[in-house]
Amino acid sequence: MRSPRRTDPHQFPDGRSDAPRDPYEELGALDDGPLEVTSLEEFFDEDTTGRGDEEEEPQWSPPVHRRGGRRRRGRFAGLPLAVKGVVGLVVLAAFAGLADRWALLYAEHRAADALKDRLDLAAAPEVEIGGFPFLTQLVDKRLESVRLTVPDVAADRVSLAKVSATAHDVRLDADGFASVRGAHVPRLDGDVLLSFADLNRELGASQVTFTGEGRDRVRARGTLPVAGRDLRLRAEATIQRQGERGIATEIGGMRLDIGDLATFRPGTRASEGLHLTPKASADLARETRRAKALLSVPAIVRRLGMSDATARAALADEGKLTELTGSPRFARQAQNLNLIDLALDNPSVLRRLGLDPDLLDALSRLTRPALADRLSLSFQLPEPERGNVRLRDVRVEEDGIRVRLTGSQLAFGGQ
Repeated sequence: MRSPRRTDPHQFPDGRSDAPRDPYEELGALDDGPLEVTSLEEFFDEDTTGRGDEEEEPQWSPPVHRRGGRRRRGRFAGLPLAVKGVVGLVVLAAFAGLADRWALLYAEHRAADALKDRLDLAAAPEVEIGGFPFLTQLVDKRLESVRLTVPDVAADRVSLAKVSATAHDVRLDADGFASVRGAHVPRLDGDVLLSFADLNRELGASQVTFTGEGRDRVRARGTLPVAGRDLRLRAEATIQRQGERGIATEIGGMRLDIGDLATFRPGTRASEGLHLTPKASADLARETRRAKALLSVPAIVRRLGMSDATARAALADEGKLTELTGSPRFARQAQNLNLIDLALDNPSVLRRLGLDPDLLDALSRLTRPALADRLSLSFQLPEPERGNVRLRDVRVEEDGIRVRLTGSQLAFGGQ
């Protein structure tokens, strides 16, 4: 670094010059000239190592002071007008579809409440209105289809698990969206389900279980209380249509088992009544006490088809008794005996056979119609106020009895 320049004191003895002073010259006189700097580090007294790797600052530009600044272009500004129109139509169609679905749900809810009140149902049914769009159908007062599902409909002694029906080409009697007074149904089809689960619950006081067997038969198995004893029950019911709106059951093969001793079949035919089982008849040959009890009653001897002399000989001689009771003929004849006929006149004999007279008395009063009524599965559909509904195609399925129904010219509400 060079030394600062000094003014000559002899030139201006008193430090002043006689010549007029120029302030700029005086300022220039104070300038010592450029500094002698060998490097930027020496000037700033800093270590600038690595400064070259930094990015240069962007060149400064004056700010824009126009109102609003620079406007950004919209996202769809560059799209063609036709594309914008298509997008708009899609959005409009989406809103229209939502409005149509909302109106549909509202109408279904109103219809379900109205049907619940009119049909006096325990719960509102399910209503599904078909066709699209709904609002145009409402304006035209004509619905393409209406599906109705009603659960747990009371029908005589049993409940119908589900009644489903679809009405086609429904014509509305209405003045507006919320003022539907009635409807006319030209055609209707559906089905009725009588489930075995409901039958087991509603007719199961005697612990009877119903299952399907074939296309038109139902099998009943369980127990039936009679005179304080639970007797095993077996029966079959044939399902058939009764008239146009109901089904009926013809009970057959009814049988009550009293253990392995006897079987009761209600009725008046020779094969019906109370009879010893094949096992019990065969046991008579080994149990002489029971055999003698039978042969000691003349009425039973005559029913066995033997003479009184033969019976007296068998009672007097064990060998002849064994020979008589051990024959296949005796077992068959003993099995054919209707013990109900002998219950009142010979209670002691039946007691020796292991039969309770009170039970026999109760069985004698258990007629075929009385037992069949306990197993009855019949039901009848209510008759509509206007129009016609009839049942058809009755069949037994795995889960219950299903009956198809058809209807025509039905009218609900209105004038």
